[in-house]
Amino acid sequence: MSLKDVAQLAGVSIKTVSNVVNHYEHVTPAMRERVQRAIDELGYRPNLTARNLRKGRTGIIALAVPELGNPYFAELAGEVIDAAAEHELTVLLDHTRGEREREVLVSQGFRARVIDGLILSPLELEPEDLSARTDDVPLVLLGEREYALPYPHIAIDNVAAARSAVRHLIRLGRTRIAFLGARTDSPNRPAQLRLQGWREELKAAGLEGGERLAAPTGGWDRGDGAEGMARLLASGVRPDAVFAYNDLVAVGAMRVLHERGLRVPWDVAVVGFDDVPESRYGAVTLTTISPDKKAIARLAVSSLVSSLERAAAQRVNGNGDAPPEQQPSVLAPFRLLERESTLGRR
Repeated sequence: MSLKDVAQLAGVSIKTVSNVVNHYEHVTPAMRERVQRAIDELGYRPNLTARNLRKGRTGIIALAVPELGNPYFAELAGEVIDAAAEHELTVLLDHTRGEREREVLVSQGFRARVIDGLILSPLELEPEDLSARTDDVPLVLLGEREYALPYPHIAIDNVAAARSAVRHLIRLGRTRIAFLGARTDSPNRPAQLRLQGWREELKAAGLEGGERLAAPTGGWDRGDGAEGMARLLASGVRPDAVFAYNDLVAVGAMRVLHERGLRVPWDVAVVGFDDVPESRYGAVTLTTISPDKKAIARLAVSSLVSSLERAAAQRVNGNGDAPPEQQPSVLAPFRLLERESTLGRR
């Protein structure tokens, strides 16, 4: 099956069929419908490999995240795959474990001959690592760390999100609100920003937000949340609410509270962050900050596609060496989902 067969059935030129298949704008609706009927009747499928080769592309982009085992990144990866499919792009997944060496390796283009572009969610990558980047594969950054470099950057406002979580707890009458997941020694920018938002909202309400209630964790998984909660209680601090760095930390904390005979939310209310599936289906559903993962994915993919098109246009116009322009960060929306861990079972 070929373009020629479709053109013959539709009674149009091969160029017209090509324009329809390649989604060119300057085709009348009537002509587009006529060609589409012929495509459907013949069951024609474009040869994407050949098309990409003509464009000098592979049709593959990469998504590199710190933890594929983390439900948040697993959901985000699914949304990126769906968004990329709308542009007829295949997604190659990479797992950096949040290690600087692996993030540098990925960002420096060790898959440059395989992929057209890269979406990277870094934790420990430093600005100098990106400044030294020689690979010309388009790059989009995810996450809250600002690099002040000419790469599209998609994030959410973590400070505002944290403040909305703490504000919710204050409105429920909670006055001893702990932050679980504080690690000032870590380059993890979201943790620092969420801690900042926690402090700002408590200060605005005239409540304590000192180090006594800022409980560190060794990491940000369920076990880390459980250990951090146990240490906080053992220190003699008795919060009446906990704002956790993420949902996994919150789940671990709730397990320890249950073991100690403290009822959620009557004795201790708990708020998480990320809205992973586990937060929706636990014995006590978790109030959480829900970043719009679909919006983050769509913004990232569309930014990458725009970068690809801009690079192609520069090559055609003979200014492929023109320095890229500084791109402002794009903020995706979030919302607070109120559930049983703060409101109780209705």
